[in-house]
Amino acid sequence: MAYFDAASAAPLHPVARQALLAALDDGWADPARLYREGRKARMLLDAAREAAAEAVGCRADELVFTSSGTRAVHTGVAGALAGRRRVGRHLIVSAVEHSSVLHSADLFEAEGGSVSRVPVHRTGAVSPSGYTDALRADTALAVLQSANHEVGTAQPVAEVAEVCRAAGVPLLVDAAQSLGWGPVGGGWSLLAASAHKWGGPSGVGLLVVRKGVRFAAQGPADERESGRAPGFENIPAVVAAVASLRAVRAEAAREAVRLRELTERIRARVPRLVPDVEVVGDPERRLPGIVTFSCLYVDGETLLHELDREGFAVSSGSSCTSGTLTPSHVLKAMGVLSEGNVRVSLPPGTAAEDVERFLAVLPGVVAGVRDNLGAPAPVTVAEPGVLVVDALGKRCPIPVIELARVFPGVPVGGTVRVLSDDEAARLDIPAWCEMRGQEYAGEEPAEEGTAYLVRRLS
Repeated sequence: MAYFDAASAAPLHPVARQALLAALDDGWADPARLYREGRKARMLLDAAREAAAEAVGCRADELVFTSSGTRAVHTGVAGALAGRRRVGRHLIVSAVEHSSVLHSADLFEAEGGSVSRVPVHRTGAVSPSGYTDALRADTALAVLQSANHEVGTAQPVAEVAEVCRAAGVPLLVDAAQSLGWGPVGGGWSLLAASAHKWGGPSGVGLLVVRKGVRFAAQGPADERESGRAPGFENIPAVVAAVASLRAVRAEAAREAVRLRELTERIRARVPRLVPDVEVVGDPERRLPGIVTFSCLYVDGETLLHELDREGFAVSSGSSCTSGTLTPSHVLKAMGVLSEGNVRVSLPPGTAAEDVERFLAVLPGVVAGVRDNLGAPAPVTVAEPGVLVVDALGKRCPIPVIELARVFPGVPVGGTVRVLSDDEAARLDIPAWCEMRGQEYAGEEPAEEGTAYLVRRLS
């Protein structure tokens, strides 16, 4: 099996495995105790904290270990908002943040706070001016990921941090995807990350709160981890997480060059090998190992299953995967095609031969899925100058398939009115128009569902 889903979880690094096994013998005792075994555990924990702080670029007493990256985000957001409650109850996030950030924002909003969600360009990047425009006198905290987890686009963290610093607002950076590749630059105030993203064991996150940032930990008081991460520390896992972070950092420069070349092969060749494909994400400012593309007229879940049968583990943000009827919030915010979405995220050490085999297999897999989809013939109703396509009750990607099937018969200047109650159509029909050079004329209410208007230009 070629594992191409490192953005979800990277394979355990060999150094992490070795460190974990070694720490199981010496790191099992309570590090708060003064007897010999407790002192040994404390030494391991302190050494891990020092090494992690060096990798992040912060002081050791600014960094705590948490039970996950998600817990680090939740703790960081809640603590910073509570610490600055007197300033106000306003939070800024980008529209493409990880779900852990968005869930924190939703909870804050439900409790009476206000949230501004900064939009992104079609590449998935925010503009620093978007944060400038969102800042208010009562802004307590801003949040921005260092790089996007679905499309790999790197965010302008340093520029946004400067905007926030000038306004006296702390910036929390979710560095889960990028920390294994290098420290996050800029004047950020808080940072969260997750060990299983860089080849450490799952169940270890880290949270950094810079000195001078007002922070009030929420929940019952606890004497461990500066009161910010309650519970007994999993010292063997922490040691393994930090050992793997140091190891991948030592390999990062060489691996980044190699993985960028492999992902560039995919970005360049997939559109030539497979018709009707949109490669998404910023082509330049991006993480080394992630490339994402979407295929028209393809059921995303079926595509992933077929690739799995061929020996490839990939991920998807399509609406017709993982039991959801709505496309990825990242793809929606970017305004790109969500049908047949495939995220390839290569772990360090990926063989070039595996990438070549993926490129050899993909065209046949996509063609097979398209052939076997069995899209029903559309029901059309003639109106003066308008062709109505009834796709009500049909899910991604059927509405777009039916639009494409009738479009050749529409005269130049004519309009197609697609009726659909599938949320993905709101994203995929405009994306189809952009790919085809046709005019998307908007949407309007219909007796059932929504009517999407497409005008033929050529």
